[in-house]
Amino acid sequence: MNRLKEKYLKEVVPAMQQKFNYENVMEIPKLVKVVINIGMGEAIANPKAMEGAVADLKKITGQKPVITKAKKSVAAFKVREGMPIGVKVTLRAERMFDFTDKLFNIALPRVRDFRGVSDKSFDGRGNYTMGLKEQLMFPEIDYDKIDKLRGMDIVFVTTAKTDEEAKALLSLMGMPFTDR
Repeated sequence: MNRLKEKYLKEVVPAMQQKFNYENVMEIPKLVKVVINIGMGEAIANPKAMEGAVADLKKITGQKPVITKAKKSVAAFKVREGMPIGVKVTLRAERMFDFTDKLFNIALPRVRDFRGVSDKSFDGRGNYTMGLKEQLMFPEIDYDKIDKLRGMDIVFVTTAKTDEEAKALLSLMGMPFTDR
């Protein structure tokens, strides 16, 4: 079993139950899925750029990404409906816990001058979104083999009903929030 999943079952669940006085174990918020998205604006001019993003995301997550396509045509951005404009991966179960553990304990501490992630990126319904400026912080990515630095958005979807519950859940799982 994954280290983070064990921690969730042995430490996080009892701590959450004690802090929020849940009567039923099923009320305790859970991490449902993690969605990683890379927007590829340059894919309009350079269709080969998409292959690099797909390869990087596959190395990082261990799962094949899906290419997202434009829903509407936007003349100002030279985008037509159906053009590939990004890649995304939705992680659940074991892969979700593996990726989350790697992000919290290996990738984020490798960021230079890292002081924690903002606690202001909750959506009001218990989901948390964070952005990364580059993919180099992940150990699977070889610096010499990347063609371009790419940022990514990471969304943690939980069953929490409030931002306070979601922040407590992610903090107990090891999310390094800033101490402000």
